[in-house]
Amino acid sequence: MRIEIICTGDEVLTGKIVNSNFSYMAQKLEDVGLAVIWGTTVGDDRETLLRAFQQASERADAVIVNGGLGPTVDDLSQEIAAQAAGVTCVLNEEWLTRMEDFFRRRSRVMPPNNRKQAMLPSCAEIIDNPIGTACGFALDIGRARFFFTPGVPRELKRMLEEQVIPRLLAKSGLQTTIHLKRFHSYGLGESHVDALLAGVEELVPDGSVKLGFRAHYPQLETKLTVRGRDIDDVRGKLGPVETEVRKRLGNFILAEDEHTLEGVVLAELAKRGATLAIAETFTSGQIAARVGPLPGAETILRRGVLARDLRDLWSAVGLAGVPPGGELTKETAETVAEALRRSSDASHALAVLIDVDEGPDRIEFGGSVCLAIAGPDRVASRRSRIVGGREWVRLGAVELGLDCLRRYLQALPVDERTDFEKR
Repeated sequence: MRIEIICTGDEVLTGKIVNSNFSYMAQKLEDVGLAVIWGTTVGDDRETLLRAFQQASERADAVIVNGGLGPTVDDLSQEIAAQAAGVTCVLNEEWLTRMEDFFRRRSRVMPPNNRKQAMLPSCAEIIDNPIGTACGFALDIGRARFFFTPGVPRELKRMLEEQVIPRLLAKSGLQTTIHLKRFHSYGLGESHVDALLAGVEELVPDGSVKLGFRAHYPQLETKLTVRGRDIDDVRGKLGPVETEVRKRLGNFILAEDEHTLEGVVLAELAKRGATLAIAETFTSGQIAARVGPLPGAETILRRGVLARDLRDLWSAVGLAGVPPGGELTKETAETVAEALRRSSDASHALAVLIDVDEGPDRIEFGGSVCLAIAGPDRVASRRSRIVGGREWVRLGAVELGLDCLRRYLQALPVDERTDFEKR
């Protein structure tokens, strides 16, 4: 089935806002085996919007239109959809009542212009929006079935997953039992993982397992999309493939499915009844910020120390004198981690210390990362050099620190080389 996505709005067309809705929709559709063939961005102009609908209706089987369902004069989707379908817009009393109730529950009076959102093409099928006032709808234009969705991301996501995708799967005739298995890793690049996993799809000869990737530095998401007659069939196909993926990627898998690296770290600490203190330089407290907001962190995260440089950090963790001069070393990070563990009365301490430097004319930026983890019975440390822009170094150092803490808690080596380090 050929699918097109049309995103509307002058702010999207001119780049004033990043079109994250398109990438989200395309990824979600790909995850269930539905490929997007065309993507179109159109401003708030009646003539060009009508032409975009007409062109899509001639080449696609299904079209998702995002945006243009609001109450203002530049929200044109309902009007142009009706024109393209050769019908008129009529007031949908059911949706008008829903909107009035929406405002009433919030002790607000519905503005008169919101009534526009209940004006729908006469042949439209309503697609419910349980968390907003923009009514989604579907109708046929030419050869294609059009699905109109709101531009507000949280409203779009719920509508897409709960209502649009099931309708698309039914229209496509694909098997509707589909499962997405995800592996999150740090330290291996996309091409490296692609090579490591060569041939895993062939473990299921009927082609019902598809391997895919989504790189978002510093992590890589490896995806297995599995189709089957029912959930038992899906599980039977997935079992040997996911076992092989775990075997080949090994210690670099940091979490699976909805789990996160910081969530895994917190869970490992909670299992031990352990507590944690964190010391950081250059990373702006981002390591503690990843852990701190999680449920349960208030009983585990004992202390976070953020310092501009090693000299400031030295006294903050209770060390006397001045830190050693010269090149930053693993031993220095170990000293800081052990001192922080004592001064905070935490069972575990993580110290991530970074020396940054810039090459000639600031063309190259690099960071030497020395980190250490101190626990009740042992200390582990490593040194790494990350080269790239400031943000690349900062993100890499945050991920490296958390991942080494995960490895320490899971009794895995903390010093395995990554693809992102300078040799």
